Amino acid sequence: MSAQEPAVTSPLASTSNELASRRTGMAFQRTRLAADRTLMAVIRTSLSLLSFGFTIHKVFDQLKETGMIAHAASGRNFGLSLALIGALVLTMGIVYHAWFMHALRRQRDAMRAEGVLHAQSPFPPSMTLITALLLLALGVVTVVSMIYRVGPFV
Repeated sequence: MSAQEPAVTSPLASTSNELASRRTGMAFQRTRLAADRTLMAVIRTSLSLLSFGFTIHKVFDQLKETGMIAHAASGRNFGLSLALIGALVLTMGIVYHAWFMHALRRQRDAMRAEGVLHAQSPFPPSMTLITALLLLALGVVTVVSMIYRVGPFV
């Protein structure tokens, strides 16, 4: 191009940038949803551990109360261990999810500040995280009930 020719901006260049910005925004949404799916898998695993642990604990309690077995400590301890592992797994999943979402929000805000990303769509708190927190509270109550034989699950 010579110095005499005016520089012409192509409408395609602005359209291309707009589309790239929108695709990047959708990628953030997909990443957020993937993090939610990962937390749901952690919830499923920890719920299985909690429920199996509680069930094993109660079965051995009932067997001892009916006199079918003399010592139920090992079975009850195994059930309690499963429930504790379930609560620990859920705690680790919640912490990781919260850390990951915080980092994702920071990156999204930085890209919005740079003008690379529109960030028009909302980035709400995760309902999966709220569900995980409620399940963790229930798991802690269950474990305390199993250890001290108090509470609603005696």
